[in-house]
Amino acid sequence: MYEIWLAMNIAYETALGLLPALAPLVLMWAVMMVINRKKLKRVKLATLAAVAVLVALVAVVALPSMTQSSLVDMTYWVDWAALLGMAAGVGVAAALLIWPVLAMRQR
Repeated sequence: MYEIWLAMNIAYETALGLLPALAPLVLMWAVMMVINRKKLKRVKLATLAAVAVLVALVAVVALPSMTQSSLVDMTYWVDWAALLGMAAGVGVAAALLIWPVLAMRQR
């Protein structure tokens, strides 16, 4: 249980450090969502899911190397849970960010 709380604390502290970069990104995303609000429903959920899965799969391979680690070093279940959770989060974030761009391309 301690490992889960530790992972949550690390995620929180990392997000606080990234807040100056994330705030403009979220603002720009919200503006694009408002501008394209009528076209958002035209984007297929399957397309967004495919983007999320593809990005998550790439993230599973890429994330360990960002900490100078590898998949071989993943020996504890918490390591795998954290990696899969982070990869899923990156995939969902990518799908949310690409959604208004795909909506703009709709006719």
